[in-house]
Amino acid sequence: MAAFIFDLDGTLVDTAYAHVSAWQQALHEAGLEVDAWRIHRRIGMSGGLLLHALSDELDCQVTSDQAQKIDHRHCELFRQTRAQCRPLRGAVKLLRYLKEQLIPFGIATSGTRPGIDPSLKCLGIEEGVVVVTGKKVSHPKPEPDALLACQQQLGAEKEDCFVVGDAVWDLLAAGRARMFSIGLLSGGYGATELFEAGAYRVFSDPAHLQESLYQLGIGT
Repeated sequence: MAAFIFDLDGTLVDTAYAHVSAWQQALHEAGLEVDAWRIHRRIGMSGGLLLHALSDELDCQVTSDQAQKIDHRHCELFRQTRAQCRPLRGAVKLLRYLKEQLIPFGIATSGTRPGIDPSLKCLGIEEGVVVVTGKKVSHPKPEPDALLACQQQLGAEKEDCFVVGDAVWDLLAAGRARMFSIGLLSGGYGATELFEAGAYRVFSDPAHLQESLYQLGIGT
């Protein structure tokens, strides 16, 4: 039976750009200026990987202590925007449909608790839904650890899993996990980029995905 593994930010909740803003402000407070578009290209990575990937743009090497402080400040700033946290179009309806059809699904995110709790709440995620966070695995996306952990907890076979994400890092992780990947445009990446990263199909948002489940052989 098919199973779905969802990313969270930019895939189910409209928080990708809030993360960009929080990172940019946290970096600014640390005396580091980075254009927003450069940060956006790394959203979906863990905080440590994001800062490492930005090292060329920062024109300096961020120390481990600096990275920890910047990441902590980013989390603080992001939590201040949680009142604006809202599901992307069709996200709640899609999850409800999967539940009603007894199609297993879980969430694998680079985010951590309690930072992701408002997002889970606005989606109506109940106790018992598999949620794998960045701190529960040894290596974050684009490594496949989080996806494999979610798949195992769902009790699904890898070849039956569809990974749904908005960033190339989600899709690269899916390829390394030997799972099908579905790209969504709701996080700001272009369709060509998502296809080049290995997407099997690309849809605009969760609502479009639900309308197109027949393309995945579901609901036919």
